[in-house]
Amino acid sequence: MHSRNRHLARYDFTQLTKSCPELAPHVLVNKFGDESIDFANPESVKLLNKAILKEFYKINWWDIPPNYLCPPIPGRADYLHNVADLLYGARGKSIVALDIGVGANCVYPLIGQYEYGWSFIGSDIDQEAITSAQSILDHNLDLKEQIELRLQAKANQIFKGILKPNELIDISICNPPFHASAEEAAAGSERKLKNLGLQKKVLNFGGKSHELWCTGGEKAFIKSMIEESLLVASQCLWFTTLVSKKENLPDLERELKRVKAFDVKIIEMSQGQKISRILAWTFQNDDQQKTWAKKRWT
Repeated sequence: MHSRNRHLARYDFTQLTKSCPELAPHVLVNKFGDESIDFANPESVKLLNKAILKEFYKINWWDIPPNYLCPPIPGRADYLHNVADLLYGARGKSIVALDIGVGANCVYPLIGQYEYGWSFIGSDIDQEAITSAQSILDHNLDLKEQIELRLQAKANQIFKGILKPNELIDISICNPPFHASAEEAAAGSERKLKNLGLQKKVLNFGGKSHELWCTGGEKAFIKSMIEESLLVASQCLWFTTLVSKKENLPDLERELKRVKAFDVKIIEMSQGQKISRILAWTFQNDDQQKTWAKKRWT
């Protein structure tokens, strides 16, 4: 993981249960003699996230409705630290990030605001997710001024309908729906549980259908994002997205070449045995990038 990631060491469950006493009954000793939780239990995973957010990011209240995506915090933090490097680690509320698919959990803005002081726009096609994320902000009043939530009224649009005319953002982030169908999502869940040595047929990190899959899977979603990014090329310095499947990268790189992106980067991340990638692109040349940074970050 990234050297700035706060989660390089194993979880300290003694400290985490002090921050979130509700977690304590869910802590168990695994077959290796280490304290852990049942990662197949959605409630255990949710409480672990609640404890981590309070202990490391000073989020005093956090909750999500049943069956919504409950993402692993270390991986989300890793994404943010890696894309912060694209902005030379710039800090402060003048940096504006767009989280495409902020979800009910609002995790990217919570971490990004704490670590870098960035302002965030969080978009989502699901009103219930927006309502949940807003509730998190309402319970953490110091965040309300720097995180704005916007409902995407058209599910087939990404930047259109969210970015206002001439509105500038420094970076966009996205955790796209990886799978191409509900069946593929279910198979992915079973593989995850098998890797954990578990048999329970429950998706431990949850997720509504639109969070987990879309027609054509992540490749189709990201291709749409690339196509639409061309329309707002002058409004965003760096566009980024997670890419779960390595085999999708060649087609996505060809698409970026077609739309004449000036620079394309592939940033590899690893957490344990899991490897994922960030695909990043910009339409700004070197001089434009320097001018952008000078105007907005100094």
